[in-house]
Amino acid sequence: MRIRTGDNVLVIAGKEKGKTGRVERRFPEQDRVIVEGVNMVTRHMKARPGVSQSGRIQKEASIHASNVLLICNKCNQPTKPKNTFLDTGSRVRTCTKCQEVIDDAR
Repeated sequence: MRIRTGDNVLVIAGKEKGKTGRVERRFPEQDRVIVEGVNMVTRHMKARPGVSQSGRIQKEASIHASNVLLICNKCNQPTKPKNTFLDTGSRVRTCTKCQEVIDDAR
């Protein structure tokens, strides 16, 4: 998966197309991500004494990772990052448009 937690992404498909947000959580096994403020759903919650009130709660639902594109920090353009190797042998993500290093790979 090319997207990591904390990345700024652009939604490119679905009912939320065109919205941007920060990745809060990712699920690599299912290829899904949760983006802040995107794909909001209403959840009807039962009251739990001492923990939470009952009511309708707005929360983000996950979307498929193929429906988002990473926004480059340098050129501020949506891009599919590619993995490249530095002379030191470490792998980094680079922007395909401006060829700048986005960040180091973990």
